[in-house]
Parts: sequence; structure tokens; C-alpha cells
Amino acid sequence: MSAGVRVSVCSSYPSPALSSRRDVSLPSSSSLYFGRKIHRSSFDIDLKLRCNSNGTRRTKPVVAVISSSSRVPELDSSSEPPQVFDGSTRLYISYTCPFAQRAWLARNYKGLQDKIELVPIDLKNRPAWYKEKVYPANKVPALEHNNRVIGESLDLITYIDTNFEGPSLAPNSVEKEAFADELISYTDSFSKAVRSTLSGADSDAADAAFDYIEQALSKFKQGPFFLCQFSLVDIAYIPFIERYHLIFKDVMNVDITSGRPNLALWIEEMNTMEVYTETRQDPQELVERYKIRAQAKARP
Repeated sequence: MSAGVRVSVCSSYPSPALSSRRDVSLPSSSSLYFGRKIHRSSFDIDLKLRCNSNGTRRTKPVVAVISSSSRVPELDSSSEPPQVFDGSTRLYISYTCPFAQRAWLARNYKGLQDKIELVPIDLKNRPAWYKEKVYPANKVPALEHNNRVIGESLDLITYIDTNFEGPSLAPNSVEKEAFADELISYTDSFSKAVRSTLSGADSDAADAAFDYIEQALSKFKQGPFFLCQFSLVDIAYIPFIERYHLIFKDVMNVDITSGRPNLALWIEEMNTMEVYTETRQDPQELVERYKIRAQAKARP
């Protein structure tokens, strides 16, 4: 799938696009046009249409599990490098980077935890050896495989799906492949639109972007995912929608799923998948980190 020019890596600690106003207040929900009452989403879509991530219909509900297992500490400037290019396969990520989360989720979904070692990097204090010995672009995610390094998250999730065993993430029809290309091509425009509302630059942009996602989720009726079965498209969007859902709700008192039942069901379904929930950030930490960055950016 080709997606043209796109941003799909974290080169430094991610910061939102913010206006240069001297005040440190964030846009309020009153400055947005959402045309909807803010309320808790109801899930009154016919549950018979829901299917598992592999496309098969589900008959029993799945309970969301957020992993509480301890994570490997991030490597920083004081850390020794791994034995790079020794035949091992390593995925370099940051726990806070949504682009890296894409590759991490693809690895988990395909059951490659024992075949692809996770190497978390501290982007705020990254080790010099990462740029010198591993990835000259000095970004995450990056995959060390077969004595070379592959970067760019959207390319990486396709590479992982193509070159490793496990359930396929690719579209299973020509129609779905064309639609997947369209959606992958929209990822950057989607995030740009949402960020422009968060920055106060365009109060209507996020509304239109979330409506686009709502309509896209309605194209195939057999399940809650973009292509019915869980796919590369879901992986491309969930790290960002995860963050926007929390930030809009906490900072702006706006529920992005209100009046958007397909989006609400998709998020609910994603949260039943342990392979995804174990890649999530702590919601409170995520929101607090956003507020700190936003306030720092707004200072003169």
C-alpha cells in the first residue's frame, strides 16, 4: 500500500501543534463546533454484527485486559548497547510514541513476542550509540532484522506482516485493499486536522476528521473494524485515536464518540484486545503529559 509523503516516526518527544498565544489556557469545548450533546456513548449497534479480530463472528463477550506486567526499562544515554547485528531481531520503540506503538501492536498481534525483542529507547535522553550503531535517522520505531534496519511505522507494520508468521493483517479482497490504501493515505491529514483543533487554529477540523472515521467504519457491515477483520488500518489509527479520545474528554470535555456509534464500538472492541491494551499508556499519565507540553509550548 502506498501512502505518499507521510510522518510515521518519533524523532523526539512528541509535542502537539499549538498556537503561540501567551496565555497557557487550552481551548475549551465552547470554542468547538461539535453539534452534538456531550454524553457517554451507548452501544446499541446490533451485537450480531460484531466479529473477532480474525473476522469470525463472536458469540461471547470479551473482557478488556490492560496488562499490569512490568515493562523493560527504557535505555538512555548511560545504557550499554545491545549486541547489534548479531542475528537477533529487535524492535526499537518508545513507550510514549504513537508511531512506535503501531509496530509494537503489529508484533504482538502476530504473536512474535519471542521472535522480536522489544528495545525501548528514552527519547528525551537517548543513547548516542542508537544513532551511531543502529539507526542513523535516530528515530523510532526501527526494526533490526536480517542485518539491516527498517524504519517508518507504516512501512514497518507492512514489513512485519509480510516477513513474519502469524495471522495476516492485510486486506482480504481487492475492494478492501483499495479502501485500505485510501485510509492509510489519510492518516497524516487526520492527525493534522485534530491537532489544529487542539491548538485553537481551526475549531471545526477535528469534527470533520472524526466524522470521516465514523463513515469509514460503516463501509463494511460485518464487524466493528475498518475492514471487518482486524487489519493494518486499525493499527495505523488506534494509537492516535486512543490519545485524542482521552485528551478531548479530559481537557476539552468533549466525547469524540458522542453521536458516532461506529467509532464508539470500534474503541470498545479495541479495548477487548490484550495485544493492544498492553501497548497503551496509562491514561492519566498520557493526559498529564499532554497538558505539560501544551503549557510549555504556550509560554512566550
